[in-house]
Amino acid sequence: MSFIEIAKRRYACRSYQNKKVEPEKLSQILEAARIAPTGANRQPQKLIVVQEKDGLAKMSKGANVFGAPLAIIVCSDTDKTWTRPFDGKKLTDIDASIVTDHMMLQATELGLDTVWVCYFKPDVIREEFNLSENLEPINILVMGYGNENDRAISEHLDKRNSLDEIVSFEHL
Repeated sequence: MSFIEIAKRRYACRSYQNKKVEPEKLSQILEAARIAPTGANRQPQKLIVVQEKDGLAKMSKGANVFGAPLAIIVCSDTDKTWTRPFDGKKLTDIDASIVTDHMMLQATELGLDTVWVCYFKPDVIREEFNLSENLEPINILVMGYGNENDRAISEHLDKRNSLDEIVSFEHL
C-alpha cells in the first residue's frame, strides 16, 4: 500500500471486534513511535500500552475506548520537551501528535483500525496510571480490528475539503 492509500484508508473507527492485536503488529506500531521525529530529537514521548482487562477497566474511568482491545496513552515528558526560545512554546502537543500519527498510520498499514481520542479526563488517567507530574497525557490512540465497513471509509473521504479550499500559494 502506498502512503497516500494508507492515509485514505485511515478513519476514526468507533466500533471494534473482540480480537486482540497480535504482539508482532504491536511491536511494529511501537517501533513507528520510537523513530518518529521530535523537536531537537529530545524524544519526550512516554507510551503506556493498555491491553489487559484491568488496564482497560481503569482506562474506561477516564476515556471511552469504544470496546477496543488496545489503547496507547501518549504522554509527553515536559522536562524533556524542546522549548522554542523566542516565545517559550513547548512542543509537547506537537511531538506527541507526530508520534501518534506514526503509530496510527503504521496500524492502518497492518490492517488495524484506530481512533485518536482527545476527549478524556486527564486527571483520572493521571491518577489511574500513576503518572508523575512531568508526564502529561496528551492523547489516547485506540486500536484493533474494526466492526465498520468500507462505507465508513468512503464517507470519511467524502467529507474532506478540496485542495482549493485549504491551499494558497504565496498569500492568503
